[in-house]
Formats: sequence, structure tokens, C-alpha cells
Amino acid sequence: MSRHPGGVGGVVYRPGMVQQSARLGVRQVDLADWRWLLGALRARFETDSFGAGAAFVAAVGRLSDEAGHHPDVDLRAGHVQFVLRSPDVGGVTERDVQLAEQISALASDQGLDPRPEQVQVLEIALDTPFSETVRPFWLAVLSGGEENGEIVDPARELPLLWFQATDSTAPDRQRFHLDVTVPPEAADQRIAAAVTAGGRVVDDGRAPAFVVLADPDGNKACVCTELGRE
Repeated sequence: MSRHPGGVGGVVYRPGMVQQSARLGVRQVDLADWRWLLGALRARFETDSFGAGAAFVAAVGRLSDEAGHHPDVDLRAGHVQFVLRSPDVGGVTERDVQLAEQISALASDQGLDPRPEQVQVLEIALDTPFSETVRPFWLAVLSGGEENGEIVDPARELPLLWFQATDSTAPDRQRFHLDVTVPPEAADQRIAAAVTAGGRVVDDGRAPAFVVLADPDGNKACVCTELGRE
């Protein structure tokens, strides 16, 4: 129940590390503040106030303008979150790694605490045997674009919608399910919390790549990580 995207853009995830491929020049860098989730580097830094976060974002903006490469930014009262990817190659490149290093150094200089374990990505899966038939409808409803058969919000504000092939005659067929991708160190706690809240583990045969959970009414969701996807 997870689409299992592999590493793209010449980067392979390692906990706290990014290993560059030969195509980008082989080197290893410590990116302890960042996590590789679904084709992008992601980080969250705590701030004392909205103003402090805005000042941090402004400083990152100056770095980004100098580099000619810009992250997606989510500024809230208590934290700032960044997403780094290179859309022209469909993944993470050396320029993303370099900017991540600079952002981490700037955060350290400003005394901001990293919270990489808190980053997460929500995706919506539509379970259907008729993806080619229904895809145009969902493209129109979401006013989205299409990438590799999946529907994406060009502004990256809405969750991605992907289509999972299912048997139309299955008696327990569920139309939609959620995929929540988290850092590897957060997965066990997230699963345990769901079980404590009344859920159950339906299938953990593909862990740590994903674990299928169900709520008390049988509605399913997957807690996913980037591990075990090879």
C-alpha cells in the first residue's frame, strides 16, 4: 500500500547522511539536521517567535539568491520547515546539498534547534483498477499537474494523489488510504501511538519500508520510511 519511490537525482538515503553518486562527484556529507523523504531533503528548525522565524527565512533567502537555487519554505509561529529538491532532474543534486549545509550553519549561528524527527510527508492513494479512466477527473478537481501518472499540486501545497491498482471484486476494497512517510527514527513511535489509539497492525511484512495500519472501523493507512525500499 505504498508506492515505494526509490532514490532519484543521484542520491541514496542514509540516516543522517547523503551519499552523492559518481554523476555528481562522489563525496559524503553530514546532514544530521536533514532527512531524505520522497525525493527531497527536508528539515525543521524551532524558533522562539514568528519574527525570529521570519528573520531566519530572510537570511536563508539571501543565501538562496546568491546560490541561484531556492528551497520551499513553510514559516509558522514556532518553527520553519524547508524542502530542497532540483525539479529539473527530479531529485536532489549537489546544489541542494550545498544549500542544506549553509542553512544548517546559519541555523546553528542563530541558536535554532533542528527537529529532523518531526518532518513528514502525507500522500493520498486512490485504490482503483481504473486509474486511466478516473485520472482526468482528479486532475480537473485538484487543478493539478501530472508526473509519472501521479497528480501533483504545482505549488506543492496539496498532498500528492497516486493510484494503486486493486481488484474491483475485493470484498474489503477501500477507495482511499493515506501514506505518511516519516524519518526512520520516528516510525516505531508513530506506529505504537496508532495502536494505543485503538488501531491495529494489518501487515508489517514490508517493514521498515511501510507498515499497514487500520483504525477501529477498518480504514487503512501506511506509515512509511525510506528504508528497505531497494
